[in-house]
Amino acid sequence: MARSTDPLVVGRVIGDVIDLFVPSVDMAVHYGTKQVTNGCEIKPSVTVNHPNVQIAGRFYDNSLYTLVMTDPDAPSPSEPNLREWIHWLVTDIPAATDPSQGREVLAYMGPRPPIGIHRYVFALFKQQGPMVMVMPPQQRNNFSTRAFAAHYGLGIPVAAVYFNAQKEPGTRKR
Repeated sequence: MARSTDPLVVGRVIGDVIDLFVPSVDMAVHYGTKQVTNGCEIKPSVTVNHPNVQIAGRFYDNSLYTLVMTDPDAPSPSEPNLREWIHWLVTDIPAATDPSQGREVLAYMGPRPPIGIHRYVFALFKQQGPMVMVMPPQQRNNFSTRAFAAHYGLGIPVAAVYFNAQKEPGTRKR
């Protein structure tokens, strides 16, 4: 059996967070000048503010999208018993725009990995229409991207990307 070279499979994003899919929409995620590419490392100090996310499309396209950002490694990669920790949830994002044009259901919370290397996953879903009844989760822990997508009829993702982050060493006073 051939080994997969898809970084989402190798990084266990496919399986732990989402099911196998064929990307059909281009999505670019940037923290400042740093573009998120699958498996890249980004320091938590760079991720304090929400990223710039651009979703491809044409302005006359009426498509709407939902963006979910989670950490499947909470609180630690070896014991992810809080999997998934949801960091951001935005619905009704028009094609060819960014999340600021959508409805922020759950405000952005920057990564703060307590121990180990954590994966932070952005999954983009195409909506069937406006999502009028979406309520924010009651808690950020134990969220399931897969169950959320199934509950709201979103199907499989149309785009996804992830990065790694780990706790930064503190500054010591002497």
